[in-house]
Amino acid sequence: MLVSAKEMLQKAAAGKYAVGQFNINNLEWTKAVLLTAQENNSPVILGVSEGAGKYMGGYKTIVGMVNGMLEELNITVPVALHLDHGSYEGALKTIEAGFSSVMFDGSHYPIEENITKTKELVRICAEKGLSLEAEVGSIGGEEDGVVGAGECADPNECKMIADLGVTMLAAGIGNIHGKYPANWAGLSFETLEAVQAKTVGMPLVLHGGTGIPEDMIKKAISLGVAKINVNTECQLSFAAATRKYIEEGKDLSGKGFDPRKLLGPGFEAIKATVKEKMELFGSVNKA
Repeated sequence: MLVSAKEMLQKAAAGKYAVGQFNINNLEWTKAVLLTAQENNSPVILGVSEGAGKYMGGYKTIVGMVNGMLEELNITVPVALHLDHGSYEGALKTIEAGFSSVMFDGSHYPIEENITKTKELVRICAEKGLSLEAEVGSIGGEEDGVVGAGECADPNECKMIADLGVTMLAAGIGNIHGKYPANWAGLSFETLEAVQAKTVGMPLVLHGGTGIPEDMIKKAISLGVAKINVNTECQLSFAAATRKYIEEGKDLSGKGFDPRKLLGPGFEAIKATVKEKMELFGSVNKA
């Protein structure tokens, strides 16, 4: 059964480890992440962006697929199905469809509007027992046309949003979505410490987990980061394994063109990436 991310993240914050959010893009992705979580006895968060939601045939389709897999694959570790970077309308739609967790990204609104919309979603999520992630200060990245230094959130604004009763908070600390450019300045631990001091005990979220050096990840976890989002890294490993299979001509021999065979190496590559991240984040055997 799908669960809210609240308990798993509170345990992670208290135990100084982090739970990985792995974005899913199709059936292979979902199955790979769930099986790896079960094999490593790790709690896990399945992330779905609004774009991926459309791609996979709608939120109800995703809820049906995930719930079916939890039952058929005997998944017993805690699993949250989470809307990633949701609009206000997207949050309402995924709540209706049966997601167990949502992120409302109001970081591009003036802080007053971010507060108003977040407050309303806190009320709805509390009624339904769902977890809610909010964001302050946009996170840099190529998707926003910003490259170089990621943006840093205002710790006072972070406190204002945290005090509304959200489950977890994403605050920009110099992190970036996608691949990190050569001129990236690194994470701002000064910002992270200031945010942590203002939001004591609040599980913090690190977006753009792909490409951040391991020592920085570990330091961020020690300073209150309890959820780390990974997407690009799984996509890159999936693409590399699929490319290798095709370049070696394996799709041309026998039934190598069968999608079950063609997508097999990519599936295994996602599993390997997810396992590596769970070990790094410290969530293995924490289910």
